[in-house]
Amino acid sequence: MQTQTIGNESKPVFIKMAISAWDTYNDRLNKLLATLTDEELLAETSPGRNTGIYLIGHLVAVNDGLFPILGFGERLYPELDKIFLHSPDKSGHQMPSVTELKQYWNKVNTKLTDHITQMSADEWFSRHNNVSETDFAKEPYRNKLNIILNRTSHTSYHLGQLAYLLKKQSGNASLPFIP
Repeated sequence: MQTQTIGNESKPVFIKMAISAWDTYNDRLNKLLATLTDEELLAETSPGRNTGIYLIGHLVAVNDGLFPILGFGERLYPELDKIFLHSPDKSGHQMPSVTELKQYWNKVNTKLTDHITQMSADEWFSRHNNVSETDFAKEPYRNKLNIILNRTSHTSYHLGQLAYLLKKQSGNASLPFIP
């Protein structure tokens, strides 16, 4: 497969598209979290599936992992990995409260947004820290912007799971957090 580079004039458009999607799904998740009660987030999204609190903790841990991957510094909550990345829901680990996880979510995403808004176009198309220089030379699409695209998709997936908690609440399929 032959690889082509993106011209400098196109980079801002691609970046705008990716960051806009990132912002949209984070906003949708924030609206859903504002709608659901702590009790509802403690429930399973469907019988035998993950609880809402576990999914929120998982999303916090994954987004927190972006700091070192994108070169933004150290993680804020590395202790969440054991609970939300390396163990399944209901594994017996002591979880932070729903309120704490919502605060962690807001703090992680606020700090990420601060870094994201300061990045240049060239930085977005540079190598992320989970790929070697050799591999990046062969596969330049393994860049920082691709990480944001991947994590946006990840958030979207779990947002869909969390929406089942809203259906339980209202008894219908309307999703008021999606315009």
